[in-house]
Amino acid sequence: GPRPKHTGQKVDAMAVSRLRRYALCQNAVASHGIWPGSSRGIKSLTLATMNQKVLAAEYAVRGRLPTRAAAIQKELATGQASYPFSELVFCNIGNPQAVGQQPLSFNREVLALLTAPQMLKRSDELVKLGIISAEAAERAKEYSEKSGKVGAYTDSVGFSFIREEVCDFIKSRDGNRPDPSQVFLTNGASEGVRLLMSALAATHLGGRVGIMAPIPQYPLYSALSTLMDSELVGYYLDEANDWAVTVDALEEAYQAASSNGVQVRGLVVINPGNPSGTNLSASSLEQVARFAKDKGIVLMADEVYQENILTQHPFKSMSSVVHEQKLDVELASFHSLSKGFLGECGVRGGYCVFENFDPEVMQQLVKLKSIELCSNTVGQLSVGLMVRPPSADAVKLYADEKAAVLQSLRTKAEILRKKLSSLEGISMPPIGGAMYAFPQVKLPKAAIAAAEAAGVPPDEFYCMQALEKTGLVVVPGSGFRQVEGTFHFRTTFLPTLEQMEKALEAFSTFHNNFMKQYAAA
Repeated sequence: GPRPKHTGQKVDAMAVSRLRRYALCQNAVASHGIWPGSSRGIKSLTLATMNQKVLAAEYAVRGRLPTRAAAIQKELATGQASYPFSELVFCNIGNPQAVGQQPLSFNREVLALLTAPQMLKRSDELVKLGIISAEAAERAKEYSEKSGKVGAYTDSVGFSFIREEVCDFIKSRDGNRPDPSQVFLTNGASEGVRLLMSALAATHLGGRVGIMAPIPQYPLYSALSTLMDSELVGYYLDEANDWAVTVDALEEAYQAASSNGVQVRGLVVINPGNPSGTNLSASSLEQVARFAKDKGIVLMADEVYQENILTQHPFKSMSSVVHEQKLDVELASFHSLSKGFLGECGVRGGYCVFENFDPEVMQQLVKLKSIELCSNTVGQLSVGLMVRPPSADAVKLYADEKAAVLQSLRTKAEILRKKLSSLEGISMPPIGGAMYAFPQVKLPKAAIAAAEAAGVPPDEFYCMQALEKTGLVVVPGSGFRQVEGTFHFRTTFLPTLEQMEKALEAFSTFHNNFMKQYAAA
């Protein structure tokens, strides 16, 4: 191996550094079986020397199944693949515009003018030609005059005039208006979640930090918990009661974590639910809020699906519950452009509202936000368009487009529920909201044994075969966690109606054949 060069009694520092790196790699080989390869030389960053929390973090929505789907898609593109389908139907991720949903005209007209100042100068001509609405032109001019320039940094927490509009939206929705200083504009809701969880991960207090989250859970929370050396404290939703939250489940999870030395600092509630597809009642939300208050923990309300409601009772925000009940609890609420009827996932816009937080803590959260300078400006401006829809000549088209998207989702959700519920071995509660269903599959013992022999979770075994025989891409329930001994998968109902109906017919045939094959084994 390389040796340090000696000049008298002096040692070449670079040679020592190389030797140390070599020793690290030798240890990596011994400990992990990793060899960097002589043709590439010795790397400073390897799987053995990188942050092990990164290796441990998992994000099932983009896991092994979607990776296999991407490989199949490449094969299909060659025209030489021998699958019993000609295209994949992606139901693994809530990405509406990738599977056919169209953006709303008003929002895109405003963004087009703001991103192309030369067009904004001639917007009156575009209005006369009927290319854009007069209201879109007026909104773009208004935002531009308020320094809504897309190519410049903004305040770390976002454009002040958009944050004012967020406060007006919340006032209209809930009756209470937060102060704009409590509102952060973020790159989607995920950034706000990460910001708060990083502040909660106070390992210096002794013991591991715990974040309570519903099971089944959205993998963002488990992945961030792993990265921040915290522990996800799962509380099980009641599947038999339409995925309801119960105080007993909250208490059981809290006590189990506490008895193991975990300091529970936060409680996540996802409403409407992902992946459960439920819309919690006001009484359920009140129970959750009171639990957080009684335990002295921070309440985190993930409300990105608040426009996707399929129940008779409307969406109710956690903020409105906390204010109505006058509960003294720290509450962070998250919203996003990505879902609802907008489906602007790639624009990456959202907001977080911090209520009842210590002012000194707020200063530190602003500092954390400042590290990334600001969230993207197109996303920030789009938040304004989300919370302040048109009110003049653009109203009718906006309302028509919104209604068409939401009605399409309702129709597809009902078709999905009826088809899956009719299949032997599949059960699912009614879909109450969001964009997902999380059906349970009672797999035959032989199928479970075959999966275990292959070294994969049984639900992944099932979903992988469904992919390769039908082209339907879903996510195994194990990626969201589930009651031990039960098996689920998450599916969206976002593709076009034609795609959904075709895929569900193929899936029904697959499922019936799968159940027969392994029942007879």
